[in-house]
Amino acid sequence: MPRTDRLKTDCSQCAALCCVVLSFDKGKDFAFSKNPGEPCRNLCGHNCSIHDKLTQKGMAGCVAYDCLGSGNRVVQEVFGGQSWQEEPRLAAVMMEAFSAMCEVHKRIDLLRAAETLSLGPDDERKRRDFLDHLEEHQWTGPELNEFEFGLALEIDLFVHGLSA
Repeated sequence: MPRTDRLKTDCSQCAALCCVVLSFDKGKDFAFSKNPGEPCRNLCGHNCSIHDKLTQKGMAGCVAYDCLGSGNRVVQEVFGGQSWQEEPRLAAVMMEAFSAMCEVHKRIDLLRAAETLSLGPDDERKRRDFLDHLEEHQWTGPELNEFEFGLALEIDLFVHGLSA
């Protein structure tokens, strides 16, 4: 059975988490400013009302953004398809989980990139073990909350040590 690419973004499986969690300032890439936790004014349900015209409407930053599959993984894996829009009580925990899953997926991307390095057998095994864990683990909200203070730091130190 083919393995799911964890870094493949599928907005149809998300709940527009990036359109709520992320902040941006009015400028070259955004037509207006938005605070973190504030739903984008262009959000209509789980969809962007100007998706086909983002660049023309001054929202090129949205076109450039890729959550690396974090949103769809949070909604489908961590919250079993539930949405903050149907279950408002989930809003804060979904937003936290999205931010943390973005960090997980950044580490997946980093560990995949490290495959191109000439690693010794021990480092390659450790890289592979970290990668398998991040990709295959069925994350929970509490585990995601702990990720940055435990495993993320361990992975960062490992990767930094590869360049030394």
